[in-house]
Amino acid sequence: MELLLFRLETQRLHAAAGNTHWLTFTASEVEGVLDRLRFEALARNVESAAVAAEWGLPAQATLVELIAAAPQGSWPTVLQEHLTGLRSLMDRLAEAARINEATLRGLQRPEAQDDPAGVLEQLTVAGNIERALAITRRATQPLMAQYLGDDANSH
Repeated sequence: MELLLFRLETQRLHAAAGNTHWLTFTASEVEGVLDRLRFEALARNVESAAVAAEWGLPAQATLVELIAAAPQGSWPTVLQEHLTGLRSLMDRLAEAARINEATLRGLQRPEAQDDPAGVLEQLTVAGNIERALAITRRATQPLMAQYLGDDANSH
């Protein structure tokens, strides 16, 4: 998730600098990290389901539920620290996605072009911005928020 935050910040810097020609690359990098996170989520779900079963919980138990059911000892503390760290990172990701979306929207300008090459470039830039916006909206990690036991990120 830290790599996702880094990629979002890189995208924002390029967008803020007006480097629209890099948006296709930054969007692809964000998308690649999101794809990796999707597979990591599957692995996390398998591991979490095994722990949940061992602790007498349903396979879909949230991290908050796992903390509550954890046996005496270091598990509750370790899991609580993990939850706190993940929530902080989720907040930073949500803020980065919000800022990126606003920055990308600021790049959207209807400019009339008489030159066909200018129109083509304008359409290309507009398409790159739209793609970057669509991918940025996916960066908020709703499945992770659900796993953390957050309803609408209230913590």
